[in-house]
Amino acid sequence: MSADEALALEDVRHTFGRTRALDGASCRLRRGTVHALLGENGAGKSTLMKVAFGMLSPDAGTLRIAGTPTRLRSSRDAIARGIGMVHQHFMLVPALTVAENVALGGRGRFDPAQTSARIATLGERTGLVLDPRARVADLSVGEQQRLEIVKALAHDARILILDEPTAVLPAAEADELLRWLRRFADEGNAVMLITHKLREAFRIADDVTVMRRGRTVRTGTRTELDEGEVVRALVGEMDVPTPPARRSVREDAPIVLALEGATVVDPTGVTRLHPTSLTVRAGEVLGVLGVEGAGQHALLRLLAGRLAPTAGRVMRPPIVGFIPEDRLEDALIPDLPLTDNLLLADAGRLTGRVDHAAARHETAEILRTADVRAAGPDARAATLSGGNQQKFVVARENRRATAALVAENPTRGLDLRAAASVLAGITTDEAMQERAIVVHSADIDEVLAVATRVVVCFAGVVREVPWPADRSDRTPFTRAMTGAA
Repeated sequence: MSADEALALEDVRHTFGRTRALDGASCRLRRGTVHALLGENGAGKSTLMKVAFGMLSPDAGTLRIAGTPTRLRSSRDAIARGIGMVHQHFMLVPALTVAENVALGGRGRFDPAQTSARIATLGERTGLVLDPRARVADLSVGEQQRLEIVKALAHDARILILDEPTAVLPAAEADELLRWLRRFADEGNAVMLITHKLREAFRIADDVTVMRRGRTVRTGTRTELDEGEVVRALVGEMDVPTPPARRSVREDAPIVLALEGATVVDPTGVTRLHPTSLTVRAGEVLGVLGVEGAGQHALLRLLAGRLAPTAGRVMRPPIVGFIPEDRLEDALIPDLPLTDNLLLADAGRLTGRVDHAAARHETAEILRTADVRAAGPDARAATLSGGNQQKFVVARENRRATAALVAENPTRGLDLRAAASVLAGITTDEAMQERAIVVHSADIDEVLAVATRVVVCFAGVVREVPWPADRSDRTPFTRAMTGAA
């Protein structure tokens, strides 16, 4: 223990049923620093931080805040001690306003004027500006991320824990957030950053801790560790899969997905997607790029059959696999077993008796082949780590998608090896042979690594951007994403 210690966890152990999530994990956060917490999916990172935030009581181990051994009975205790946490899946109420969400969890009666003034003051001090009257449902992902941080700061957080905060943010917004976190730490506060992005960790962190299978396997300052050493600590000596080389598509390949003048106008009268016509052929990987709110989500949901056009036509096969951006909102029911979550994907087409034995067998096969770490087919989806939930959804939809697959941030929350495995799995020659694939990611490099063709969304307008002579040149795509070309 030292004078600059903000938060420390030592030899922490925790089990969920038969699963040992933490097996002697330790981590120490210093005041005035950013600490990156790295690890594979299911390594125990989020579980350890939930202990730090009072959401879980450890079976054994020590928690210290500012050097003092502490027992947290709830997250309210943690908040009272100056700890704030921004979860990977936002803990916001969409139907409420920004001010109402900030007030949730506070003490005393809700005073709209006082809360709005507090939000304005925080905006002036931090640059995290929000309209207190805006409904959360109308905010972009980046604005919701900002709101989660403002919520924590409104309760005077001096220690911020963030779980994959840049997972679905466009590059510009991710950079802005990281710069702010650096300033927050430099003011004498402390930041614990859970991330799978090594470049992000080495860019911003002062200290780095690597976890594997519930244990701390490496910790040190950024200057003590090099990137190669951290990768070896993360994945051991196992090979990381790579997506197949980009291939050409036959000009006579059948059209699987098509839009003809498709337009989307939301209930408030805002045009989310202007008249769009495009086709996707069998064997083709259409990459979709766009900053948040540019129209890509409307485009993807039209192609997946999750959204009806306001005008125009959509052609698609009866079953389209869909990997949504928010798995808990659109792909899983957390309190149901994995087998039921498998069946629910085709609930609208199930008739007669359901063969649960066959469904359990298929679920077990998914757990095995996709390396989903779960107690078994009967495990509730909520008991899986975020990364393992994502791997399950990807594997389930990949199996369903015999003709077409639409993937929206498919690697969200995945570690280095799992992300590479997912991209390789959905774009292998065998997988691409007979089906059309549409992939969008907030990470432009992920899209360009697998796409045979790229379209960019900007202000609801979709246009194709040709490949430059130098395939490693991202400039034409980034310019189109900002409306500069």
